[in-house]
Amino acid sequence: MTKLTELSRLDGVAQAELVTRGEVSAEELLTACMERMDALNPLLNAAPVLDFERARARPPAPGPFAGVPFLVKDATPYPGLRWSMGSRLFARNVGDPGTPYSTRLDAAGLVTVGKSATSEFGMLGSTETLLDGITHNPWELSHSAAGSSGGAAAAVAAGLVPLAHASDGGGSIRIPASFCGLFGFKPSRGRCVRASLGDSDFGALVSEHCVSRTVRDSALLLALTENRDAGLPPLGHVQAPLSRRLRIGTWTRTMTGEEPDPAVQRAYAESVALCVALGHDVVPMEPPDIDGWALGEAFFLLGGSAVAGAAQLMERLRGTPVSPDELEPFTQALADVFRRGGPSGLKDARRVLAESAERYLTTVQDLDVILTPTVAAAPWRIGYLSPVLPREELMRRMALAVGYTPIQNMTGSPAMSVPLHVSDTGLPIGTHFAAAPGADALLLGLAYQLEAASPWHHRWAPYSYPRLFDA
Repeated sequence: MTKLTELSRLDGVAQAELVTRGEVSAEELLTACMERMDALNPLLNAAPVLDFERARARPPAPGPFAGVPFLVKDATPYPGLRWSMGSRLFARNVGDPGTPYSTRLDAAGLVTVGKSATSEFGMLGSTETLLDGITHNPWELSHSAAGSSGGAAAAVAAGLVPLAHASDGGGSIRIPASFCGLFGFKPSRGRCVRASLGDSDFGALVSEHCVSRTVRDSALLLALTENRDAGLPPLGHVQAPLSRRLRIGTWTRTMTGEEPDPAVQRAYAESVALCVALGHDVVPMEPPDIDGWALGEAFFLLGGSAVAGAAQLMERLRGTPVSPDELEPFTQALADVFRRGGPSGLKDARRVLAESAERYLTTVQDLDVILTPTVAAAPWRIGYLSPVLPREELMRRMALAVGYTPIQNMTGSPAMSVPLHVSDTGLPIGTHFAAAPGADALLLGLAYQLEAASPWHHRWAPYSYPRLFDA
């Protein structure tokens, strides 16, 4: 290793191996990360909270990721760092104490240098908040890095950190991964140890994990954060490609009846051809009979319940009502709709989600994997999902944005976006794969196989550290 700038090209496993061999120190990894953040974070706004002094004062544990710089999404608590959930309402909140998940991150040897940007309460598929401003996509600065894990995806795509924590309640790992040319894996429900401090209907949909440039980084972190008491098939550390033929079901129509953009359709067709070439049995089929519009309303009613609960908690703690300028218009509207619906509205929403999950699982029960686009549209421009737009317009636009991904959160299934394609305009387009609840190992094995057959590691965004500084 002749230049510390070359570290930006390495994944987390490779960086940790350098530390283990004594070729680079953990301090040097941290210094190199700080240099990259100084250079590009002001442009991208991926990490609104950075504390390198705090990170330097805590020597890393001798875990498999020893010394590797890391970001935790600001929707999840981490001891001593801001925990705002992307909201002005919680701008002064600090994540203390830790959680079983943050304890596992530390034990893995990861060095948390700060928090990555998220949309307010993780509700929107774009990261452009009134608290922290716009997070830009390193592939095209006028385009969104998506959301809600947009800060994590922008940071990894730019080479600022090799992998970063992310969370997914309806596609919030997978959609930013697709937009930023990364691997994004959403584990089965319960696969990871607890990362939150409370319970809610919406929180039950959320899976914690990461976005990464390599499958092996994702697989290793999942092994290190696995909840072995969850009642799921044991996962362990998946390290090798799949060795058996799969029966893969495919469709392109979204849950609201839309077909994807031509660029997405071409990427999907190439992914189908790749799976056939790998020897898998690909079966075109009709998607499950699910009312996507009703599902969307039910999903965001649960979101509104979570927002209303957070606002009520803050009012109780400080003894004053939440003012209109403390919540974004969209999240305020979600809370208002929930309050108008009352207990019966929440009961109906739960029923819609449960019925939709049952229909999906019944439709795909004879298949190993489902293949669809990750998002029906190519990456959108900043402002397309702005939180200041009217709720009805955002709901209409979000229907196309999340036409494939939320159903796996409702069924508890593992799912992933794999960065197999770049469009003619130079923007990444991910392909989505999902499996049965608990089949995380199968899906990771397929990911390794796809990575070997159609590598993406050589692709760097135009506004990434390797491209801009010739690392």
